[in-house]
Amino acid sequence: MAMGSFNSAGSQMPTAEINMTPLVDVMLVLLIIFIITAPLMTHSVPLELPRAASTPTPEKPMTLQVSITADNQVYIGSDSVGAGSIEGRFREAVAKDANVELHLKADRATRYETVAETMSAARRAGLTKIGFVTQPGES
Repeated sequence: MAMGSFNSAGSQMPTAEINMTPLVDVMLVLLIIFIITAPLMTHSVPLELPRAASTPTPEKPMTLQVSITADNQVYIGSDSVGAGSIEGRFREAVAKDANVELHLKADRATRYETVAETMSAARRAGLTKIGFVTQPGES
């Protein structure tokens, strides 16, 4: 119950307080509703679903595993590739599969310039899906 104070003039001034009773009432009603409906969510309706014989079509896109060593040597798969032929190899892969993905692994000591040149060659060849492969860090 909010009580006002009396000022020197003798008139009572209103005070602003938050009435918590309606909030508590609403919360209790919600608690009761959730207690009642929670067990109903675990029950399922038994259904006999139709069976269909079909094989899923696994359409995994072709992936290029590109690795760059600490001495800035580029490998596509396990083949060492020179700087001049990287873009040609990427173009061959795009010609085989338009949705080819590039997975790029670079050594920690690799120069950024080599990584940027490899990504630029991939983009010029038409590769749009480029992902960096890392090892999970210690947490």
